Amino acid sequence: PLHNPPAVKGIEAALEIFPDVPHVGVFDTSFHSTMPPSSFRYAVPSSLYDQGVRRYGFHGSSYAYVASEAAKLLSKPKPNLILLHLGSGASMCCVKGGLSVDTTMGMTPAEGLVMGTRAGDVDAG
Repeated sequence: PLHNPPAVKGIEAALEIFPDVPHVGVFDTSFHSTMPPSSFRYAVPSSLYDQGVRRYGFHGSSYAYVASEAAKLLSKPKPNLILLHLGSGASMCCVKGGLSVDTTMGMTPAEGLVMGTRAGDVDAG
């Protein structure tokens, strides 16, 4: 993804400026931890699943915020929503009762919708 090199530079600068402060990486897959097995399991042997081969989903920070704001606007604390994260990176997420139940991104951010620098589900290699 295009945002990784500038993010690494920011991390390196922060480590240099604040060497005695703990630094933490935050990943945005946790929003999708509520997906049922029918959404996160691939049609692969269980041995691969046991090694971590599954759909994780991404853009979770964005979806958590948008779902929270939509709940306020709709006056529904646990809405059902179809959300889209559109830009150079793109994905879709299905929210049921306020929780992620499916997403177009999979084990890596390359899977899913066509994006600015990614071919989506098609193996362009």
